[in-house]
Amino acid sequence: MDSAPPPPKLLTRLREHLRTRHYSIRTEEAYVDWARRFILFHDKRHPQEMGAAEVEEFLTHLAVNRQVSSSTQNQAKAALLYLYKQLLQVDLPWLDEVVQAKRPRRLPVVLTQAEVREMLAHMEGTPGLVCHLLYGTGMRVLEGLRLRVKDIEFERREIVVREGKGNKDRITVLPENLIAPLKLQLQRVREWHEKDVLAGLGRVYLPHALAVKYPEADRSWPWQWVFPSPVRSQDPRPDTRTGELLERRHHVQPNSIQRAVRDAARRAGITKPVSPHVLRHSFATHLLQAGYDIRTVQELLGHADVSTTMIYTHVLNKGGRGILSPLDAL
Repeated sequence: MDSAPPPPKLLTRLREHLRTRHYSIRTEEAYVDWARRFILFHDKRHPQEMGAAEVEEFLTHLAVNRQVSSSTQNQAKAALLYLYKQLLQVDLPWLDEVVQAKRPRRLPVVLTQAEVREMLAHMEGTPGLVCHLLYGTGMRVLEGLRLRVKDIEFERREIVVREGKGNKDRITVLPENLIAPLKLQLQRVREWHEKDVLAGLGRVYLPHALAVKYPEADRSWPWQWVFPSPVRSQDPRPDTRTGELLERRHHVQPNSIQRAVRDAARRAGITKPVSPHVLRHSFATHLLQAGYDIRTVQELLGHADVSTTMIYTHVLNKGGRGILSPLDAL
């Protein structure tokens, strides 16, 4: 008689547990990676043999020895709490002894309108269009890359941001200057999609159980990515209906946009540290400079609390516009 197959390994169980609860692929990768680091830190001991003391030791090590940022430590903490509470069903006591990485209060990096114009002038192709979109709408880079065809309202000049930070939907503005470039982009993407469908492909990843509820939706045009990758690759998540690994077009990867922004900023002679998120900061600051009220900016950015948006008023009040230097009064 054949022996029973061995039970799946812990990290495989963790990955499957996250998928059944519809966590994003990025969260899945991060949580599995932190669980792996935790196990290696404790000489490959099984988490079932450890508990709150070992979790505290690992998180304190991250803050004291590795000197990670507070957001990194919080992500590690969330991953381990999920591992113990959700997967292993072990209720850890409150981790009072953890040395918390301090979160410094920093003002966001903001470009002037001239700097934005110069940087965007040094960008072209898909990265250039994505960055025009980020600055013109205030979207985060992943919100822009996960944009689907159905979420662009050309007539109403609106973009619906689906499942943004905090899993919330919101509406932001569609800049007039991007209507023609986006229509051209969609025309090119539709040609790719039609060729994929003729080849028996063209199925895009759908969130949660939509692929089961609407079996043909993943091949339909409205659900396609606005910025798909030019190459197809195998999706690590099995198909919801068949369990097969499918070849799909994922959306463009954020690291390609980050690299393009750094290169453009260098060619434009900008000495500030520039990333795609700086375009979001610049969008908010420039709207406030133009006289728009802070509640409007809050809604466009998708902030839950107006105090988060208030950071941009601090940017406005700094520097030469905020005070008169005593040197100028001599």
